Parts: sequence; structure tokens; C-alpha cells
Amino acid sequence: MSKNKTVYLCSECGADSPKWQGQCPGCGAWNTLVESVAEEKSASHRRFQSPMSAAKAQPLAEIEAHEAVRISTGIREFDRPLGGGLVAGGVVLIGGDPGIGKSTLLLQTLAKLSERVDALYISGEESGEQVALRARRLGIAASRLKLLTEINLEKILALLKSERPEVAVVDSIQTLWSEQLNSAPGSVAQVRECAAQLTRLAKQIAITIILVGHVTKEGALAGPRVLEHVVDTVLYFEGDTHSSFRLIRAVKNRFGAVNELGVFAMTETGLKSVDNPSALFLSQHERDVPGTAILVTQEGARPLLVEIQALVDSAHGNPRRLTVGLDAQRLAMLLAVLHRHAGIACFDQDVFINAVGGVRIIEPAADLAVALAIVSSLKNRALPDKLIVFGEVGLAGEIRPAPRGQERLKEAAKLGFTHAIVPRANLPRRPIPGIHVTGVARIDDAVRTCSS
Repeated sequence: MSKNKTVYLCSECGADSPKWQGQCPGCGAWNTLVESVAEEKSASHRRFQSPMSAAKAQPLAEIEAHEAVRISTGIREFDRPLGGGLVAGGVVLIGGDPGIGKSTLLLQTLAKLSERVDALYISGEESGEQVALRARRLGIAASRLKLLTEINLEKILALLKSERPEVAVVDSIQTLWSEQLNSAPGSVAQVRECAAQLTRLAKQIAITIILVGHVTKEGALAGPRVLEHVVDTVLYFEGDTHSSFRLIRAVKNRFGAVNELGVFAMTETGLKSVDNPSALFLSQHERDVPGTAILVTQEGARPLLVEIQALVDSAHGNPRRLTVGLDAQRLAMLLAVLHRHAGIACFDQDVFINAVGGVRIIEPAADLAVALAIVSSLKNRALPDKLIVFGEVGLAGEIRPAPRGQERLKEAAKLGFTHAIVPRANLPRRPIPGIHVTGVARIDDAVRTCSS
């Protein structure tokens, strides 16, 4: 038998190279070339011998735009990152760590949807008995939900064309394989081709397809980067598997806003929506504790209150910097700004920062809360009770405004907070009942305000 010819494919852009090299010749990314079996060019990839008719362009002003009709999943916190619900012809990619609850959430979602529309669950990782056992364990009585255990792409496409369900879940895209390719399931070529074929079919017959994706040890979606470009919506399932809280974050959505957050609690009967997410991220202390600050962060259209904890202690050897839920590089910058512009030196101290509840904060408006928590821990003096903080800290020591400051303050007042330290540009034009707001322009002003 002749030996299969190998080729090296880039996991970022899908470009191929006849031999391995450190940098991809297509996109320039480093260490992304993966060995794969070379595929024969299919008829669709060959150059057409007959000339093709030219496509006709249409003026943009003549195109009628209609608001997409959404299908509610029946789970409020799942609808939020989706932008209000599923869209006919849309393709959703959801990824997360193993065991975090992706299959559980989608089984619950399809069970609710099957009461109103035709729904199909395609399982490539588990047998029908395993899925049925999970449904019974969760107390799901989905009599109308259809199940298919198959990994052959051609058979799945044929079933989707004949059944035409309104919503279909493929769990997972890494298990599918196409007869047109020689490589193994999960390879760059297989994932790219299977996702493209499913997306093309979803657009043609106007069905919604939800793809489950694997993640790498770095937390990114496994497979070629083109996978995220092909689909319409990309959701990340976040949270600690040892905790009962789960977060779904939208990082791409062609039918809605990004960075929306859905909050769930894992229970014995599956994932439950959380009505008041701020309560998850606030610790209940019997007395004032140094090193804590309450941040009002903005996740999409929703303001959330999150407790930021800091521990500053004398270093034994090289000082350590550790963050959980925040950017470690930004912590190093804040320590330098505190030293230069507020006279707070931590060069001989270990500094540990934690965002309570396992939430990951990516917006720079958390800077002021982190800085004040560090000062509170270093001086062993608790911040005033019922105080909330937000604002971005610049390298020159200035406090920059945060977007949607009014919404943040109103949410804090609604939850019983009575004082706020915010950027001066975020001072409300009209007083907000129940909360006293102090505006600061520089980091040293904020430190003095808390110390007074």
C-alpha cells in the first residue's frame, strides 16, 4: 500500500505547508502547523473549464432589511447572551471546559424548545442510553425531543434535509468526520469542512444549528480559527467545575451585542437561571474586612456588583503577583502607578488579587477598585461600609471615566449601597436617591478620600 502523503495545516488560518516550519506561511502565526493527511482535490475545488455567469450587484438602499424573528429558548439567562433568542438560519458555537455543563444546558434547552418546535439532538460523544440517563437524572420529560447518535457528516446532513427540524444541536463538532476527507475526526481539515457544510445547510433550509466545541488548555476553542469566523455566534462557558456557578459569555454575535453575560447555578436538577447575579459575587462579612472593595462592572447591558479582594503581605524572596479573574499584566501596571503617583510602595510585598465568585473581569473600569483594595490591605484599614468603586486608572495617575456610569450607580443604589467613589467625569448631573457620589480626578485623590 502506498503511504499517505502528509501536509502541515495551520490551526489558525487553515493554510497548508509541505513541511513543518515554525511560522505559518499564510497568517504568520508561530507554532500553529499541525501534521495531517493530504486531501485530494475534489471536483468542487478544481478550476471550472466553462466560464461562469457574472454575479449581479444590488444597491444597498434597495435591500429591504427585516428584524430577525427570534425563538426563545425558554431559559432567560441563555437568551441574554444570544441577544434575545435563537435566529432561524443562525449557527451558534458554544465552548467550555470538560464537565462544565454544556451538554446539560443544551439538553435542558432542547427539552423546552421541543414543546413548541421540532428539535433534534445529535450526539457524537455519548450513546443514546447515556443521554437518556442524563435526561432522567435531570428530571427532563422530553417526549417530543428526537435523538440521533451519529458522527458521519453525510448521514447527518441527509437527516437534517429530510427531517428539517427548527433547532438542532451537534455535540460535538470535533467528533464529526466526512467521507470526502481521509484525516481523522477532530483534525483541522475535518473540523473546518464539517462546520462549513453544516453552516451552508443551515442557511439554505433556515434551521438553527448549535455546535458544541472543545477548548484547549489555554481556554481557546480548539480547531482552526476559521471555525469562529464561519459561525454567527460564539459563546464561552466559564466557571470553576468545583463551584456551582456557571457563566456564559458572548464574544461574537451577528444578531446581537457581544460581552453579554448569562449567569447560572448548577443544581441536582440541572442549570438554573440566577435572578440576582450580584448576590453571587458579594461575600457576606460579619464585620468590615481590610483588602476588599466592591466594584460595579458592566457586562453588556447588565451592571454587576463584584467583590474584589486583595492580600498584600511581606515577601520572602522574590515578590509574587497573582490574580484570579483579572489581568496579571494590568496588576503590575497598577502597582507602578500607585508607587509613582500615590507613594504606595509594594516592591517588597506579595500581592494577590481575587474576583469573588469565579467571574472574569476584562474591562479596565476595575482598575480603581483593585488599587483601593491593595491600599486597604497594605494599611490594614477597611474601606467605608456600603461603598462601591469603579474607574480606569491611567499611567499618568489620572482616573478615566467608565461607560454607562449612571446605570452602575443606579444598580448600586438599588442594592443598598450608600457611597460611591467614581471618576469625576461620571458624576451624575442629578442626585441619585440613596447614594452619595464622590468624584476623583487622580489616584492620589482616591487614596486620600478613602483614608479620610
